[in-house]
Amino acid sequence: MTLSEYVSSIKEKRIAVIGIGVSNLPLIELLLRGGCHVTACDKRTREQMGEVAGRLEALGAELKLGESYLEGLDHDLIFRTPGLMPFDEHLVKAREKGSVLTSEMEVFFSLCPCRIIAVTGSDGKTTTTTIISELLKAAGYRVHLGGNIGHPLLCEVPEIRPDDIAVLELSSFQLHSMNCHPNVAVITNLSPNHLDKHKDFQDYIDAKRSILERQTISDRLILNADDAHTPYYASFAHAQTAYFSDRQSVKSGAVCEDGVLYRVHDGEKRRVMEREEIRIPGEHNVLNYLAAFAATDGLVEDEVCRRVAMSFAGVEHRLEEVRVLRGVTYINDSIASSPTRTIAGLHALRTKPIILLGGYDKHIPFDELGEALCLLAKRAILTGDTAEKIRAAILAAPSYASSGLPFELIPDFREAVLAASGYAEEGDIVILSPACASFDHFKNFAERGKCYKKIVMELE
Repeated sequence: MTLSEYVSSIKEKRIAVIGIGVSNLPLIELLLRGGCHVTACDKRTREQMGEVAGRLEALGAELKLGESYLEGLDHDLIFRTPGLMPFDEHLVKAREKGSVLTSEMEVFFSLCPCRIIAVTGSDGKTTTTTIISELLKAAGYRVHLGGNIGHPLLCEVPEIRPDDIAVLELSSFQLHSMNCHPNVAVITNLSPNHLDKHKDFQDYIDAKRSILERQTISDRLILNADDAHTPYYASFAHAQTAYFSDRQSVKSGAVCEDGVLYRVHDGEKRRVMEREEIRIPGEHNVLNYLAAFAATDGLVEDEVCRRVAMSFAGVEHRLEEVRVLRGVTYINDSIASSPTRTIAGLHALRTKPIILLGGYDKHIPFDELGEALCLLAKRAILTGDTAEKIRAAILAAPSYASSGLPFELIPDFREAVLAASGYAEEGDIVILSPACASFDHFKNFAERGKCYKKIVMELE
């Protein structure tokens, strides 16, 4: 079915689109231009919506805005925004009345005419997705990057050719209850995350499982051999399964042994490159490359993989070097919105940093983070809604007494950055690695990272 045929097939249905944001705005406009009856729902007020509200009404949309935007949903077809979980009471009631729940990404899967490589996980999924995209482009493929990264792809379906490849980053919010069938699926790792949105950790784990459940024996699944949740996912696998690891051998996939990265087929290793040749730092990025090498095996030659890894400078807001001022290196790791991400970043650095952390509370424990800070940080500047919780984790850490880690709470973000800079001496690293989401003071992690970079660039 083509995109125009799909739009025509739902033209007579009453459609609600929840969330007038980055992923759904193009969808709303597509449906309206196709003659569909659309109610666009958003928690923001008309004033907060700005000119977008008038533009959508001019196209024929009915707007339902404000705090009651979810009340009375009874439409034939409901497109949800990723941040609104399927078990929300309003969506549950709508389904009980006969509504069908879907999403922009679910429809893309059903209409996409080319191969799809999809990546999920708690940490590293954006970098892994980007690396896969870079590898494929270097090998000559026409690549469409989307999902939780890049931009919405549904409206681009008419321009996608069968021999192209779509590379998607998928979050647990997108995957929850979604029908999808990627040709290659990658799960980077699993650790507690987004527990403010999911029912519990098991719900989060099971949401990720959607990426593999509809695969067949002709597809491929790439799993982290060192992750404790991998056996659980492997038990549901129907696809050919390969693994990546930097700790143990695998029968098929990719490994790092004695500082060398290999691709593996039936136990036979094929050398790709030296670990030290990878441009972006950190053991977690070695794992990201191993996952990408396994996912693109048979599509990208080994030498192309090596060239990309030697030249690719990384993704913005991910251990991104902002500047060096008077011998102090400033690093933006705003993407580190969970304790495990921050801990991985600390392990990647060459010296103990002055670290700026804290933010929106996702109800993730900070116990391991507190210990890691005591062992791996020179000083901690705590800010945001979780500052007190992180402070408590530091004080409770087994190594706190011996490490004597100095820390302080500074509520204002700018003042926190300036304080970190004030403590820094030549040879030091100052890093923003929050271990938390950004929603207490920022729209998203990117806005937080850009704010940090702006403050750093203004330092004299």
